[in-house]
Amino acid sequence: MRYISYILALLAGAALSFEGAIYGELGKTIGKLETSFYNFFIGSIILGLLWLFFGKGKFSYIVEAPKWTLLGGVLGVVYLTSIVISVPFVGVGITMVAVIIGQLVMSIVIEHYGWLGSKKSRVNKEKIFAVISMIIALILVY
Repeated sequence: MRYISYILALLAGAALSFEGAIYGELGKTIGKLETSFYNFFIGSIILGLLWLFFGKGKFSYIVEAPKWTLLGGVLGVVYLTSIVISVPFVGVGITMVAVIIGQLVMSIVIEHYGWLGSKKSRVNKEKIFAVISMIIALILVY
């Protein structure tokens, strides 16, 4: 299952690049906030149907979830809207590499401190080298 997860993550990353390019163009036509709204509206319809027919969770328990765990929806809006705004100005490649750098840095910080229920994993020279490598990649893509 671990290897399938890696493949799924790679496919998700490829899909995000397509999404960034598509929504960058759509944002020029209908507007940036409208594009972000469109994404979440269509996504909500599709997920609603999937949940209706295949869902096995307990959605009613959402009121019992720690309130900070509900911030994911807000962060998703910030993430997508930032991409829709950035792609037309700097391109898909630079936007995606910058997103990956942000994800990498924050994941290192989150795991270092064990925030948000994550497993603790100390910052080490390999992780720092990974961040530096991604910054070099950003410069090269630019």
